[in-house]
Amino acid sequence: MPEENSTDLIDFNGWTMRVRRAVQEPARFMLLLHGWTGDENSMWVFARKFPADLWIAAPRAPLVSEHGGFTWRTEHLENWSLPTLSDFKPTAENLIQLVNEYSLSIGVNSEQVEIAGFSQGAVLTNVLTLLYPHRIRKAAILSGFMPAGIDDLIAGRVLENKPFYVAHGKQDNIIPVDQAQLGVKLLEQAGAHVTYCEAEVGHKVSADCLRGLETFLKSS
Repeated sequence: MPEENSTDLIDFNGWTMRVRRAVQEPARFMLLLHGWTGDENSMWVFARKFPADLWIAAPRAPLVSEHGGFTWRTEHLENWSLPTLSDFKPTAENLIQLVNEYSLSIGVNSEQVEIAGFSQGAVLTNVLTLLYPHRIRKAAILSGFMPAGIDDLIAGRVLENKPFYVAHGKQDNIIPVDQAQLGVKLLEQAGAHVTYCEAEVGHKVSADCLRGLETFLKSS
């Protein structure tokens, strides 16, 4: 039996991933989605105390960033306008296919999954939940924001009764905290139940908010 926090680096169907096997049954499947210029190792700082029944997969984003590391969407460095849902849709589709194929290979139910994303990975988490709400059990948006082009999905209340955890730093100079506050309002308009944690930190997750995330993932 693997140790509770041991991870393995694997290649699966063209994806590089770091995975932590569940050590309690029945296992729940979880995706960890790193931020811009991160990789498959970036998110494990958050996951050390995640519940033991989570089988966690942290894939490397498929595109190489011009700034080093990896990115979930094609970079338009000359145009820093708000990314749109369409920018992330191809990657979201590929991630759902990855979840389907990898979970089948390990024998873990992925009818509904849990997702936590940081920064750009949090934006992608929002996209995944809006496009595939039936596949999402819980989601955590860490230092992220909502993309543009989601008005119809929000109006359709596609996230009815879905639990979300949102954490953001008041001193974040990369993604201003008002973007997180707007994101909470939009999630609630889409029907989600949101737990919000705001702290006096920059572009990171505070210790208090991380403890809140751990509690959020433990609850049914």
